[in-house]
Formats: sequence, C-alpha cells, structure tokens
Amino acid sequence: MKIISKVMALLVLVLFAGCAGQTGGGSTTTSSAGKALAIVKPATLSNVSSPLQVCMETNGYTVEPAKNGVNPGKGHHHLLVDVSIPADLSQAIAKDGNHIHMGDGSTCKTIELPKGQHTITALFAQGNHVPYNPPVTDAITVTVVHVN
Repeated sequence: MKIISKVMALLVLVLFAGCAGQTGGGSTTTSSAGKALAIVKPATLSNVSSPLQVCMETNGYTVEPAKNGVNPGKGHHHLLVDVSIPADLSQAIAKDGNHIHMGDGSTCKTIELPKGQHTITALFAQGNHVPYNPPVTDAITVTVVHVN
C-alpha cells in the first residue's frame, strides 16, 4: 500500500509540473482582467514622455477596420484625450485633435501630448464610428513629464 501511495504522489507531482510548464491554453490572467476593453499601455497614473504609445485589448469584441462596416461584436478603437464620452451615443464620434480615430483596426496608437496631466479614454465603436451603447470604454490618467 505504501508503494501505491508513493507512486500516486509521484504521478500527481509529475502531472502538476507538466501543467505548470505549459504555455497557452488554460486560464491566464491578463492586464485587462476580463474587462470588455482595457488600456494596457501606458499604466494609469504613470509619468510618461511624449510622444507615447497607447495600446488596448478587448475581451469579447473583435477589432477590425472601419471599412468592414457594422458587424455585431466588432469595431475599432477611438482615443478621447481630455474630453468626456459623448452624451449622445447614437451619433458618430467626432474627429479632431481630442478625438483620435483608429479606423485602420490597430490596437496601438502613438500620440503627442504637451507636458502635464492628461486623461485618455478608449472608446470602442462600430464600423460607422458610432459607439456601442452601453459604451465599451476604459480610461487612464498620465502625466507627461518630458516632450521629445
């Protein structure tokens, strides 16, 4: 009986070690922590240099170029700098210096900001630039300490 217990313990140990060494599959924790949209770079409340790269991840939504049209569960990113989410979510997002469209389907964008504190809001929208309602969004605050 002792031999069987030792063999079983060894088997469990080998299986555990094999699973621990695997990459991919299984449950993993990411910086988005199950949120529908997360800004994963830069970290909120960080000091940054400008220009800076802002990157997003989605969970449950597929990023695609705006030219693909309106498709359920799909769309593209917009970055809103130092402005609020639009009150009327049935309208297309504005396009100006504070509303940056990423209609090419990219997940990262390099932006230039002046020194000081800034709020960057990611807002996911359909191919026609109309946000989902309720909004799929995340926001960070950064402080630009150096401008290149």
